[in-house]
Amino acid sequence: MDKFDVVVVGSGAFGASTAFHLAKAGRRVALVDQAALGSQTSPRAAGLTGQLRRTDVMMELARRSVEKIVHFTTETGLPIEYVQAGSLIIARTPEHAAGLSLAVENGRRFGLDVAMISPEAARDRMPILETDGIHAVSFTPTDLHLEPEQIALGYANAAASLGCSLLPNTRVTGIVVEGGRVNRVLTDHGELYAPAVVDAAGGWLRLVGQMAGVSLPVVPTRHQLLITEPMRAARPDMPTARVVDANAYVRPCRGGLMFGGYEQDPVTVDLAERGPEFRIDDLALDIAVLRRLITSVEGQFPLLKDAPVREHRGGLPTMTPDGFHLVGPAPGVSGLYIIGGCNVGGLSVSPALGEVLAGWITDGEAPALDMSVMSPARFTQGIPALELLERCRLQYANYYTGQPRGADS
Repeated sequence: MDKFDVVVVGSGAFGASTAFHLAKAGRRVALVDQAALGSQTSPRAAGLTGQLRRTDVMMELARRSVEKIVHFTTETGLPIEYVQAGSLIIARTPEHAAGLSLAVENGRRFGLDVAMISPEAARDRMPILETDGIHAVSFTPTDLHLEPEQIALGYANAAASLGCSLLPNTRVTGIVVEGGRVNRVLTDHGELYAPAVVDAAGGWLRLVGQMAGVSLPVVPTRHQLLITEPMRAARPDMPTARVVDANAYVRPCRGGLMFGGYEQDPVTVDLAERGPEFRIDDLALDIAVLRRLITSVEGQFPLLKDAPVREHRGGLPTMTPDGFHLVGPAPGVSGLYIIGGCNVGGLSVSPALGEVLAGWITDGEAPALDMSVMSPARFTQGIPALELLERCRLQYANYYTGQPRGADS
């Protein structure tokens, strides 16, 4: 039996970041994944950051994460590429313009570098943007975008350089709890003893939690995006743009444009029914969803209408009923920690969230930053299955319209 201080289950952005920060703190860590490292939903993300969020704690985590990405090489010793061109949030209705103005006021009160700008000033920064029909625009200059696979793989490799054991293609089959405390993790390659286990299993978060007797209210929900063929107008230094009422985003990517968005009736997946061999590559995609969403933003981004598609990809982020992550000790099982419920914004805050959870585990006490809104214990009363599906659907379908925010990962 191999012995560790902490076993982290899941090597996506959340798990890899947590493993790195634990290893950095001197803990003996195993990072376990049933597939190749960082190969599931994280590399299929949009790779966006957005610091204008709906609560102070989310703005703080997003701000810290941007700083950690900017200083990633200094901290890990590994290279990273990103473009810090800022981001625009575009409101096309009076209601959303008013909400955006309030969000910007809150952001500035928090200390965030964000401002309302004119549609014409937005077009100066993003020349492909047509301003007709725009009521208001915000601009956050320090937001950035990057190729998303760099986060999970970068943190996993950095963790390995600090002594973390990387265990890809290793399926967790059970978590042994003795006397109310985790004792060891069972895998198809043997047993891993550890007094602390982190469930960072992404779409499989709920299934891994169930192994320890913990119920986690998350629903894996398909999110898709496309990348067009290169086009001369798609300058790499343009900001990301989010269109509130369309629930859609656009950014430059690989010489073309990336486009993604949130449909009203998203596909959800019960991974318990899919079996242990299911991987994100097996997820059925539907580009017609994105074509319909493109129609909704043609007035502002006419280049998207007939642009040939170079890549179409999708993953399974996990939605929670209230739109907040699940981070912290699991209720009722000592030594089990949860980091999940990414709500399509996990990659963008994973640098800071992994650091916060690692500190929580090593210090043995809650961080100074108030994380109560993300407590896994807030749903201990349970939610009926149909209600859970509907509440998570609403969180996804109203991703921008619920409140202007920039959380796409």
